[in-house]
Amino acid sequence: MNTDGTYYFLTAEGLEQLITVLRDDGYQTLAPVEQDGAVLWGEVSSLAELPKGRREEQQPGSYRLSDADSSYFGINHGFQSLKSMTFKAKQSLVRFTKDENGIHFEPSKPQAEKIAVIGARACDVAGLQIQRKVFEPADYPDPYFKTNREKLFVVAVNCTQAQATCFCASMQTGPRVESGFDLALTEIGTGFLLECGSGAGERLVQQLQPDSADQSQQQQAVDLIQVCADSQSRSLAGGALTDLLTVHREHPHWQDVADRCLSCGNCTMVCPTCFCHTVDEVPDLSGDSSERVRLWDSCFNPEHGYIHGKNMRPTTRERYRMWITHKLTTWHQQFGSSGCVGCGRCITWCPVGIDITKEVAVLMGPKP
Repeated sequence: MNTDGTYYFLTAEGLEQLITVLRDDGYQTLAPVEQDGAVLWGEVSSLAELPKGRREEQQPGSYRLSDADSSYFGINHGFQSLKSMTFKAKQSLVRFTKDENGIHFEPSKPQAEKIAVIGARACDVAGLQIQRKVFEPADYPDPYFKTNREKLFVVAVNCTQAQATCFCASMQTGPRVESGFDLALTEIGTGFLLECGSGAGERLVQQLQPDSADQSQQQQAVDLIQVCADSQSRSLAGGALTDLLTVHREHPHWQDVADRCLSCGNCTMVCPTCFCHTVDEVPDLSGDSSERVRLWDSCFNPEHGYIHGKNMRPTTRERYRMWITHKLTTWHQQFGSSGCVGCGRCITWCPVGIDITKEVAVLMGPKP
């Protein structure tokens, strides 16, 4: 979504200035940084802190970093999406205190700092848009998510290379970001093609005053993004796979996957759209106060399916079937879209390399 159809050209010095302007405006600037052999979101104050010249090698159950060219955004994505910035892994809901006058409770007010994330990929921005459907319905929006999201400034980066585990092109969520961003960059070798996606993005560009991009620069960006899309070898149907719940509900392949699955929950933790959570009470050791918190949970946890004295999904087979059929089938009924954005994280970060695209291909094959 280019708000006015104008494209700009930003040099490396201009990107440095972008970071400075955001920081001067009170934003905490987060970008991909290398730490302990992986990439995660970390605060940066200059381009020098980006993992320039580094690239990932992602395969099922495998993640490695290597040296490559001199690009600033050669990293597609680590295990973190934008989810942790809006749907916090631990969120205080209410605090209870006890004194001589009785028991008192104080709801936790939504609070958020201004965060600018530089380097979000199209799949992650699409994931944030899907989570908005979950947490921001018109009638009862989640105040914590909404506050965090409103304080988030997104500088997306269009992908010009894909990982072996990527399949965003088939889900129509990438490699080019279409909406939900403030600014978008495409690295084209000599600099960055820049476009605006919001009023906030336009106001920042007015401060930067970059040159307009010429037709050759715009075409170079288009070509690089298309090469990225064409290079993706994995794919998944974007429509609702209703047969997963009807014709193939008792397919023997569910058990084959369960025999390999560790029920570790890695896939749901790294997924940009999974939103399962639990609520826990955390008492103070003194016994005079207690805090009620919302915590990330996973439908792969055995306790997650425990309802009123009965576990609705006692086996790994049932839990995996629940996860995949919700994400690819009933999610459409609830939210009007797939719950998968094709980022491939669940493939990369699965310890045993379970591949959602391959499992679905078997499950949707001939009726057993």
